[in-house]
Amino acid sequence: MKNKLILMAIAAMMAMTMNAQKREMRGAWIQCVNGQFQNLGTKKMQETLTYQLNELQKDGVNVIIFQVRPECDALYESKLEPWSRFLTGQQGKAPSPYWDPLKWMIEECHKRGMELHAWINPYRAKTKGTKMLSPNHISVRKPMNCFAYDDLFILNPGIAENRDYICEVAKDIVTRYDVDGIHMDDYFYPYPVKGESIPDDELFYDHSNGLKNQNDWRRYNVNLFVEQFYKTVHAAKPWVKVGISPFGIYRNKRSAEIGSNTNGLQNYDDLYADILLWVNNGWLDYCVPQIYWEIGNKAADYDTLIRWWNQYAGARPLVIGEDVERTVKYADPKNPNTHQLAAKMALHRQMPNVQGTVLWYAKAAVDNVGNYGTSLRQTYWRHPALQPAMPFIDDKAPNKVRKVKPIWTSDGYVLFWTAPKGEGWNDKAEKYVVYRFGAKEKIDTSDPSKICAITTHPFYKLPYVDGKQKWVYVVTALDRLQNESKAVKKKVKL
Repeated sequence: MKNKLILMAIAAMMAMTMNAQKREMRGAWIQCVNGQFQNLGTKKMQETLTYQLNELQKDGVNVIIFQVRPECDALYESKLEPWSRFLTGQQGKAPSPYWDPLKWMIEECHKRGMELHAWINPYRAKTKGTKMLSPNHISVRKPMNCFAYDDLFILNPGIAENRDYICEVAKDIVTRYDVDGIHMDDYFYPYPVKGESIPDDELFYDHSNGLKNQNDWRRYNVNLFVEQFYKTVHAAKPWVKVGISPFGIYRNKRSAEIGSNTNGLQNYDDLYADILLWVNNGWLDYCVPQIYWEIGNKAADYDTLIRWWNQYAGARPLVIGEDVERTVKYADPKNPNTHQLAAKMALHRQMPNVQGTVLWYAKAAVDNVGNYGTSLRQTYWRHPALQPAMPFIDDKAPNKVRKVKPIWTSDGYVLFWTAPKGEGWNDKAEKYVVYRFGAKEKIDTSDPSKICAITTHPFYKLPYVDGKQKWVYVVTALDRLQNESKAVKKKVKL
């Protein structure tokens, strides 16, 4: 029985390896709004983040989505908004000893070959737990630009000045920091609360823009913002990816024929977020619906929702937002002896438009709840992966590397190469992919299991043994959007 189980495990691992994707966004959300960093101090917070990044790197994560603006405040140095209380415990108070968490995170992620996407909450100006606001906070400086709702402050999406302001904040981040992406989550108009209404009737009557339905007007406001936001980011730096992670249900079938067979809160009707319009109009570069439910959920079945998003949201790279804790909490309906990770990953592989996963939340994977992190590093994300292609931004590959040569050094046997010529962001090599093949093996760079490393360095340390084994190493160059160059081969004896 034991041998049978071992064989089954090996077969499952081999199957997943065979189905592995060469290009896949493997992300993790690191949030601050839960207070995990509040009052830690500089040294302890850096130690905590270092540990999380090291573990996530081992898990195969290649994108970190780091929350830097939870309530019109900043986990970075800003002249526009105050320091966040989720960093120092008091809004407006700078960290001591002084440091810039966003700048530090970018450096640490890039050092590990990861992308860093700066995560902002666009409209939320105050969370429920915030009791004191800094004098330079937007809701203090311009109280009429906000409305109160469920003990929150919200920048009114119907006011054009607010759209301009958020875009100014985004431009400031993108211009001053070497971020790879900028990310917004699902907080547009506030989540509805029974007995409360959004206080924007007067604004609608005075500035309806010819729209007779208030709900249509609210969607119109958000649409204007998303389009402006996208254009602002790409005007500043064309290579910076814009991502949005909407709530997991677009519409229920009872509300519209296009809707999913679900019964829950709706992006379109309740949050006034027309995510399909944004996807189909190209106002974002990747979409991460938060499909946090389990397979078999009566109101919002995971299986139903991933199939729906795959069918309707394929115009831009589709990445699934996964709830780590919920995934390991529930049993697989077809195999009650195990949790749902394997079943969900199998669904991912079946969906042609699904190009990755973002983990909610990072610490749950780091803590290895339900053996989730171990499963990633040993099976599902065992081999490195490139980012999804984005030809709508740039599809030109860099030139190939030059002078590939193994050299003995004081550090061992090292494969060196020279970067290709290139100057612009869409031409210059930023990273390199190193593959390894047997001496008589067909060179196939589409096989992700052959990837040894994705590195920023123009060298790779070879695993020398006795010089009797023949191998062929292949090196390619990647540009900022990970378009891949032609391959250069080198025979090596190890």
